[in-house]
Amino acid sequence: MSQNETVYLDLAQKILTEGTFKEDRTGTGTYSIFGTQMRFNLAEGFPILTTKKVFFGLIKSELLWFLRGDNNIRFLLEHNNHIWDEWAFKKWIESDQYQGPDMTDFGRRAPLDADFNAHYQEQKQIFVDRILNDDAFMEEFGYIGEVYGKLWRNWASVLPDGNSTDQVGRLINEIKNNPNSRRLILSAWNAETTPQAPLPSCHVLSQYYVADGKLSAQLYQRSGDFFLGVPFNIASYSLLIHMIAAQTGYQVGDFVHTIGDTHIYKNHVDQVQEQLQRPQHPLPQLWLNPAVKSIFDYTMDDIKLIDYTSEPAIKAPVAV
Repeated sequence: MSQNETVYLDLAQKILTEGTFKEDRTGTGTYSIFGTQMRFNLAEGFPILTTKKVFFGLIKSELLWFLRGDNNIRFLLEHNNHIWDEWAFKKWIESDQYQGPDMTDFGRRAPLDADFNAHYQEQKQIFVDRILNDDAFMEEFGYIGEVYGKLWRNWASVLPDGNSTDQVGRLINEIKNNPNSRRLILSAWNAETTPQAPLPSCHVLSQYYVADGKLSAQLYQRSGDFFLGVPFNIASYSLLIHMIAAQTGYQVGDFVHTIGDTHIYKNHVDQVQEQLQRPQHPLPQLWLNPAVKSIFDYTMDDIKLIDYTSEPAIKAPVAV
């Protein structure tokens, strides 16, 4: 068994055993613990779960989307990535322009209501097709607000010169030229604009640390959907550390994942219990194309997992 995966499974069990039941914004309800931390040794293997399949193509395309400075879901849809659909779709179905059947309350009704689910999937496909093919519709309903990529690459200035800040570019430059700095920070929370986004940034701040020729990072995540979201966050930031290390000449160290409200949704409990009974597999290795000379030039083909074996995927509804 891998300690990198065991630390995740142990915390999942702790949430189920010790978590406090809380009502939440979505109306679903969660079992929650506040203030948790996991540490992953990236030299041990790439920390993607093997007790259920995690789709690495989705992780790659989302991270590349962030690194583009993009906050419109068209790029994701072009790569068959639908993990941000629900929040943009919700904005459309709650707008005056939407003329279809009532699609509200999807997260709680769909598992029990086959007719509703059929209508939902039909309207969702209409939405996706229009984002991909209708520029005006994409401009109005494809954006998810000032989160992640937008803030990473184009943080709006409050200074008189009006220049925006490329945090990722600045971070890499600082790691190359001032690796002992304690200010190697990447922030995805703007107190003025981020709370207005359909889903305000969950992973809000990461700090980078160089020692003994290795690059490590710690993420603070304000809220963690432990079954669906956190496995993606673990893999995404581990990939980001690898990419930054490759561009700055360091080996990889640890990824430290600190989460505030660490929760399992009530309608994910059965899925988590199933996962906890499954066997682990050896962790894969990550390959990055060594010919890529800028973190902004990676493509999907430049990033690969070697020997990823897992148990099958486990489906669960997204709470919106």
